[in-house]
This record gives sequence, structure tokens and C-alpha cells, in this order.
Amino acid sequence: MKAIVLHQYGGPEQLRYEDIDVPNYGDAEVLVRVRATSVNPIDFKLRSGAAKARMPLEFPAILGRDLAGEVVEAGRNVTGFPKGMRVMALANGTYAEYTVAKADVLAPIPQALDFEKAAALPLVLTTGTQLIERAVKPQRGQTVLVTGALGSVGRTAVHVARKHGVRVLAGVRSSEKEEAAALSADGVVALDSEEDVRHLHDLDAIADTVGGTTIQRLLKSIRPGGVLGSVLGSPEGAQNYKIHVEAMMAAPDASRLYELADEFARGEFSIPIARTMKLQDAGEAQSLAENGGVHGKIILVP
Repeated sequence: MKAIVLHQYGGPEQLRYEDIDVPNYGDAEVLVRVRATSVNPIDFKLRSGAAKARMPLEFPAILGRDLAGEVVEAGRNVTGFPKGMRVMALANGTYAEYTVAKADVLAPIPQALDFEKAAALPLVLTTGTQLIERAVKPQRGQTVLVTGALGSVGRTAVHVARKHGVRVLAGVRSSEKEEAAALSADGVVALDSEEDVRHLHDLDAIADTVGGTTIQRLLKSIRPGGVLGSVLGSPEGAQNYKIHVEAMMAAPDASRLYELADEFARGEFSIPIARTMKLQDAGEAQSLAENGGVHGKIILVP
């Protein structure tokens, strides 16, 4: 089969389109033909070595977390996944024509979604959902600011928080305020505006997807005893405030993935797709995503 193989840390040029063996699968695993995957920031952080302290790679490595495809074969202990079934998952090694996933991470693709749309969803839906439900854990009626609210994880977090009866503020750039008005948030805040930020105070929580100096400036906006939920770890200076910091990393949850994908399919919220590219162009796709040259997910099709 064809796959994008990484033999060492480095730039996008290190992503090689090569022939390798179809992977073997175990008794509780499923062999899936990958119909589409997508590019996520963790992909180029892993490729460059920026994430190796937390997530070191063993070379040769195949990147990719988003899986949308068809069941080819299943292990002898697997039931409910017949050959040809359309499935999606937060998986590993999806920059390839075939990959293996544990059966318990697989979810059916909602009928209304094609493979390309489904491939945009697993990592961002899982991350955004768990950021709210496992890190922030807000109570109905509380006020939560979601940073990076127009990003794919941010859009999911806004949607999930609203489902929990939370008052949601969408944090974006000044240039994005008009676009952000279309979100289901209760208000929009320009995080690069001193005036907007000055009016933020006594927040019950922040669900942070951007990190850096942005979140450092916002820490004082959280009430004492409030929560900072982050997908990027604890920011510098957080220990100086009387707040709870909950850093999280997404873990597969097939049933919740299906529920959110179904809500996405029904148009309850959106995840923009910028373009679709061929798998062999993964290096170019990562360059575009890494340099901020696109607005939305990049889909890779083997």
C-alpha cells in the first residue's frame, strides 16, 4: 500500500510517499481502508519534533489521527463491523491507504456525511467536546469564554457548551467579529482589543485553544475558584491566580463522536473545509496549514 512515511524529525520535505506493507490486525482490531483523513496541528508538531517531549515518535512513523473509511476485515473478537461498513475514528497512522484501529474507537459515519466531511471531524470534535465536558465541566448558567472560537476545536467547544446550558462568549480576533456573530455564542469578544478584554471579569471558566500571550492576558478575567481548561497545557503565570487549571489531551470516545458528528450532519454547527488534496501532497498540505495559509481543515484523500 501507499503511505506517507516519516523517517526523521524535520520539515514537510521529510514526509515521503512510499510503498509499505498493509498492517496486520489483532483479534480486537479492524483493518480499515482509508478513504479520507485530514491535517491537524499535532501532525506538524509531531513531524518537526516540537511535541517529542510529550509524544516521541518511533521511526519510521506514519502520522495522521483522523480516520474516515471502510471496514476491510475484522479480528475474530470483533462484532458489529461488517465488511464495507463506513466508519470514522480518532485513530493513528491515517496518512495511508490502510490503517488498523481498535474496534472500540470506531463509530459509524452518519448517512448524510461523505468521507471527506467525516474526515474533518474526529480529532476536533473529540477535543472540543472533552475540553468542555472533562476539563471545564461548567454548570448550567455559568459564563465560559472559548478562545479561538472560529477554529475547529473552538467551534465544537462553543456548540457543546451551549448544549449544556452555559452562557458562552466567543473569543476571536477583531477582524473575525462579524464572522463569529454567526456562531451560537451569547456574545463575541475581540481578544486583541484592549477595550474588549478590559470588560472581561468574573468569568466562571475559560476554554482555551490558543495559548501563548493571549491566555496569559486573560488569566485575571477568571474569578477566584474558576477554571482554565486548556488543550495546550498550563500557561506561564497561572500559578499566580486562585484558579483551577485543567490541561487535557483528547482520548477516543466512539459514542460521543457519533453523537457530535450527527449534530454536525444536521447543521447544528459547522467545521469549515478549506480544500481537498491528494495524500501524496501531505507535505504541501502541512506547509499550508502550518503557515496559516488556509481557513478551515485540509482533507487528504489516498
